[in-house]
Amino acid sequence: MIAVRKPKISITELLYSFIKRNIVMCVAFTAALITCIFVPIDSQYLGYFDVKTLTCLFCVLAVVCALKNISFFYILAKKIVKCFKNIRMCVLALVYITFIGSMLIANDMALLTFLPLGYFVLSTGGKERYMAFTFIMQNIAANLGGMLTPFGNPQNLYLYTKFSIPNLEFMSIMLVPFLVSIALITACCLFIKPEPIDIKDTPKSFNIKKAVLYLVLFAISIAIVFRGIPYYLGLIIIPPVLFVVDRDALKKVDYPLLLTFVFFFIFAGNMARIDVVRDFFSYLLDKNTLIFSVLSCQVISNVPSSILLSQFTGDYANLLVGVNIGGAGTLIASLASLITFREYTSHNPAKTGYYIGMFSAFNFGFLIILTSLMLIL
Repeated sequence: MIAVRKPKISITELLYSFIKRNIVMCVAFTAALITCIFVPIDSQYLGYFDVKTLTCLFCVLAVVCALKNISFFYILAKKIVKCFKNIRMCVLALVYITFIGSMLIANDMALLTFLPLGYFVLSTGGKERYMAFTFIMQNIAANLGGMLTPFGNPQNLYLYTKFSIPNLEFMSIMLVPFLVSIALITACCLFIKPEPIDIKDTPKSFNIKKAVLYLVLFAISIAIVFRGIPYYLGLIIIPPVLFVVDRDALKKVDYPLLLTFVFFFIFAGNMARIDVVRDFFSYLLDKNTLIFSVLSCQVISNVPSSILLSQFTGDYANLLVGVNIGGAGTLIASLASLITFREYTSHNPAKTGYYIGMFSAFNFGFLIILTSLMLIL
């Protein structure tokens, strides 16, 4: 039998593949590198990094990966979806699961967990024609559902920590756009005809003991986020436990997201030290923090916008609202949107244009309605 040699992959191809998978991190690295030319590295760089934000984000991501490894979210979501017998209710269930999941496990992880479930439900039920709409609604639900909690979106965790926003105040700031988002998403999904759907079951093993342990670790992570216990305890407890019980979870943590934060901390810190830039951004934010933060998200995404703009304004309420509703809009307004785009095109590469058109129509619709409403209020 003749062994078939696999074609060697060139360094250029590997580099291109890496950049394609981690485009936001690479942009953040490039931006940080450019600003280092104007602000040479010195002792002040050490003050750029928000260690608590990075620690909280790492702990939450690690525990969520562990729960995902035992199919916790998948099994939970599948049981909920199986309760419904028509496509309208199934789509609503998928969207609501993603919406709630984003409040608990962050928007990116909610999409990585529940988009495959959406594909599973629609493909096994013979309803693939609803896939673009369902994915887009799940994406909007992830971006806007996570706005209510400090750990729902990465930018929330950063702003919550940086400005030491009280828990009740944080939720009161985000309550109106959160409720309006629920109403808009529900209204959109109700236009689907209630056609019958039959979902085939695919059994998955489930380790109850591990689930209990991971839920305890998740509770510790949430306690750290809400300042119930010191953040350094998370590093003392969570990584060692997962190293013993599930090392794979530590390997699957979204380290590019953590590095994106590191690079944007450098970028934002350096930009704040350049007088012309500081004066310009301060002027724009003084005019209208909400509008400028929303527009910024459309160009450089919501996470970097929150880190950058927080250096130039103390109006955290409008900034918080702006970088959350600003996650809707362009495809690059949120990392979550890129995750959804990648997942959809992996299943339907021939319908990329169709998806982008539908995505833009719904996202800009949500963005205009929410922005207009918050300006009036």
